[in-house]
Amino acid sequence: MNEKPFNRRLIVNCTLLAAALSAVLAFSGCKKEETPAPEVTVQAEHPEQGAISEHITADAILAPLAQAAIQPKIAAPVKKFYVQRGAKVKEGQLLAVLENADLVGGAQDNKGAYEAAQAAYATATKAQVPEDVQKAQLDLAQAKANLDLNTSIVNNRKQLFAQGAIPGRDLDTAQAALVQAQAAYETASKHLESMQNVNRDAELKTAQGNLTSAEGKYKAAAAQVSFTEIRSPINGVVTDRPLYAGETPAGGAPVITVMDTSSLLAKTHIAQSLAQQMKLGDDATIAVPGIADPVPAKVALISPALDAGSTTIEIWLKTDNKKGALKVGTPVKVSITGHTVENALKVPVSAILTGDDGAKSVMVVGSDGTAQKKPVQTGIQDGDDIQVTQGVTTADMVITSGSYGLDKGTKVKVGKPDEDEDKPGADKGGDKD
Repeated sequence: MNEKPFNRRLIVNCTLLAAALSAVLAFSGCKKEETPAPEVTVQAEHPEQGAISEHITADAILAPLAQAAIQPKIAAPVKKFYVQRGAKVKEGQLLAVLENADLVGGAQDNKGAYEAAQAAYATATKAQVPEDVQKAQLDLAQAKANLDLNTSIVNNRKQLFAQGAIPGRDLDTAQAALVQAQAAYETASKHLESMQNVNRDAELKTAQGNLTSAEGKYKAAAAQVSFTEIRSPINGVVTDRPLYAGETPAGGAPVITVMDTSSLLAKTHIAQSLAQQMKLGDDATIAVPGIADPVPAKVALISPALDAGSTTIEIWLKTDNKKGALKVGTPVKVSITGHTVENALKVPVSAILTGDDGAKSVMVVGSDGTAQKKPVQTGIQDGDDIQVTQGVTTADMVITSGSYGLDKGTKVKVGKPDEDEDKPGADKGGDKD
């Protein structure tokens, strides 16, 4: 048997088989394995429909409902204090007394002069002046009677003289007496008139003037004494008493400070555009350091004028403090309920995407399971929720978490944030080999 041709054919066949195998292997190596499209897990929900209110927040300081820093009107040492700091006081209550012995003596002296003037006025109005008028009235009556008598005598003598019964000198004498009686009557009448209209008024005015002057001096002296008594002008709590008995307060310095803390005012300033949405009685809350729950309050004042320095509006919020839990001067955060929309469409604020041009949009889950971008218009924001006025409906599934950086058309799956990573055996690497 010839082995050489057989070996040659075997070698050729092996060579052809190796070439075919290499071709198959090369062809298999050129075919690329297809990679499935990535799927992103996101959180999504349907927009809610309901009431939403705008809440205006600002910093504020708690102030008392009323305050009185009581300054003495006279300079004198403190004689005695009747209250301590923290004491609750009533309006009109005596809080302290200043040294006032000299002022009390002066007031007593003026009181005596006033009482003497009262007695003199009573004498002038009830005794002296009426007696003078009565005497003038009697003098006038006598002059009138004398005038009537002389008039009768003259008339009789005129008749007798006409009859030739008496000489002419008797008539002349009677007429002269009548003239005198007439003059005396006129004088008495004028005297009475003067007593009634001039002298009496003058005497009464003099007595009244003396009485008024004495009364004024007495009241001034009594006022000086009252100034040494420090009384509370309001109901409240004594918050400051810087002096001790025996010390003299400096000019213009308060001796005692009283505050009405039954209610407190949170005073703040906000922009005019925001203030235009408010009205007296609007609901508000106050966040106080150290107190877990917000304290309810009401809008009590909206300033009718802009602050000249900041062009803002001053707002006061009133809150109850009968338990004394809140302290005057505490810096707080206030939240005021503004405009409310009753039937609003709202989504979480985290769902809103804002472009470089300021345009707002949201990502929604399409019917094919891919992310789709929708432009929207927004309205009121209330905490974590924001109103959407245009762009989506309650039927849309809005992506609330995981939409940032998400491309349009990306396959998404609604679930918890790290749902895929939490699955046992989940692939956390790159493409499979």
